Amino acid sequence: MTEPETHSESREDAVQIAATAPGRYSVRGPLTFATARRACEAGIRAFSAAPAGALEVDLSAVGASDSAGLAVLIEWLAWARRRGRELHFAQLPETVRAIARISEVEGLLEPGATPAGTPGR
Repeated sequence: MTEPETHSESREDAVQIAATAPGRYSVRGPLTFATARRACEAGIRAFSAAPAGALEVDLSAVGASDSAGLAVLIEWLAWARRRGRELHFAQLPETVRAIARISEVEGLLEPGATPAGTPGR
């Protein structure tokens, strides 16, 4: 049996990206080196199927995360910007926020950030 929307090498590394409403998604599972490639691809597939407009990604169910997880989020933002779409993250895990802060890219993850990564005001 396979689980829909699950993309990983093993069950304990499963990452699920599910649409919860038009333009709204939830991510469940770890965003780590072990899952980053598949999570990135799965997110882009899901977002590509979304109706036009802003996208919101709820990260409250993300378990473990590391710098590869941060890279996934930045790639999703870049994908959205290349298509002229807004993408916002809800419930950003503190681990990812801390890595973004020490990497000096936290502004990229804030609502209203410009493509250059500075918060829009």
